[in-house]
Amino acid sequence: MNQKLLLVALLVCTTQFSCTEDFLSTTDPTRIGTEVFYQNETQFLQALNGVYGQLQSITNSAYIFKELPSDNTTVDLNPLDRGNAVRWEAFEFSTVNAGNTEIGGLWNQYYSALYNTNYTLERLTESDLDPSVKGPIEGQLKFLRAYFYSDLVQYFGDVVLVTSTVDNPNQAFDLVRSPQAEVWAQIETDLSDAAASLPATYPDDQVGSATKGAALALLGKVYLTQKKYDEAIATLKQVTGYSLTPVYADNFDPSSKNGPESIFEVQYQGGNDLGEWSSFAYTFAPRASEGAITGFANTPPGGRNIPTNDLIAAYEPGDLRKDASLQTSYMLNDSVVNVPYITKFTYPHTISGRTDNNWPVLRYADVLLMLAEAINEQSGPTSEAFGYLSQVRRRAGLDDLVGLDQAAFRTAVMKERRVELAFENQRWFDLKRTMTPAELAAFMNAYGAREKANPTVSRGGISFTAQDYDYSDYEYYLPIPAPEILLNSDLTQNPGY
Repeated sequence: MNQKLLLVALLVCTTQFSCTEDFLSTTDPTRIGTEVFYQNETQFLQALNGVYGQLQSITNSAYIFKELPSDNTTVDLNPLDRGNAVRWEAFEFSTVNAGNTEIGGLWNQYYSALYNTNYTLERLTESDLDPSVKGPIEGQLKFLRAYFYSDLVQYFGDVVLVTSTVDNPNQAFDLVRSPQAEVWAQIETDLSDAAASLPATYPDDQVGSATKGAALALLGKVYLTQKKYDEAIATLKQVTGYSLTPVYADNFDPSSKNGPESIFEVQYQGGNDLGEWSSFAYTFAPRASEGAITGFANTPPGGRNIPTNDLIAAYEPGDLRKDASLQTSYMLNDSVVNVPYITKFTYPHTISGRTDNNWPVLRYADVLLMLAEAINEQSGPTSEAFGYLSQVRRRAGLDDLVGLDQAAFRTAVMKERRVELAFENQRWFDLKRTMTPAELAAFMNAYGAREKANPTVSRGGISFTAQDYDYSDYEYYLPIPAPEILLNSDLTQNPGY
């Protein structure tokens, strides 16, 4: 993604939502109207990068919905300042309801990005750009639309499926939720189209844009999620040209961005005033750590996404990934503080609150583990399946596994995914993908009982409530935001909420 175009692109995205009524018969000279935009390659790239910018915003808070609900992370609860914390703590403690404003924000972010994606695709279809230019732009937009919908359908189940823009606001009230099968079918179509039109690589000024490999890797994951194992294996085997980095931590080091293992990562840029920085280290650092972890005490840490005792215990002795991913304590004023924290996104930076870390979405290690899983589900633990698993384990300094039956291999792959992809927003969807709603509720209730009995972080005297960690089958899906149903009564609510 070309960062230089992003600020202009975001302005374009804003103007797409402006009212079409000419109330004052005047034009704001500081804004570019859509009727004169979308004229050339540069402008389409600006619009595309605007959607990438919205992907940044979605990624900034994705841990709330993809890690906190799982057994991977918890919260460093602040007993003195409850404030708005209950909104995001609800995802850790399983107390989410339809009025939670984080849910409303999630829904609006995705559908705003989808609007801009669809609008740009429509203008692109009408344009007379050279096919060699049009194809990669269209492919990236379809990849992004598929990514957005693959998240939405896993969050909510049936969702509103829109692949074109509405002509007037009234049409929005006619939209209803589409069955999951229709949404998955659209995702598969978009990713197949994207894989056919995207290049394997880009020039240096477009590194980070979605590639053919990214479309195939995501399509393979989509097939795996739907238990279409034959299709998953065939598709994932087409993801070529990538390799495991010899050093696991290099995947997250800002000085090694977009390395040989990276298939797709959300691009950020720190150390300047361009507004493209990330700040995950600050969000995830223990709340009382001051600057002991981030290096800057003037930006308060968030205390969110704290590694759980449960996850820490999942690492085998000698696993090289553990220290690269987390630490179990930190030093503050010459004292040891026994609160775990994530190191995977904690690197030196020059400006307080502005880190340079990208966010990994698809890595080759993920592809290898998906292949191992799909082959095991299709044919049992063949030597090929063991081979894919061994590649990941050897990089971590661990011995090969041998002699496992299908069930034991399935468990081993899930454990490997947990530690290999820890804190990369994979765990919750992995759990949902491999369990029924009833199985997931039982699994999470057992985790909750362990966390209640031995909290990862002190709660400062605040007791757990009876509702905390009380999981029900219906929580397999998030509720449709209450304001959306008030606006459109045809949007039915998920059961249980």
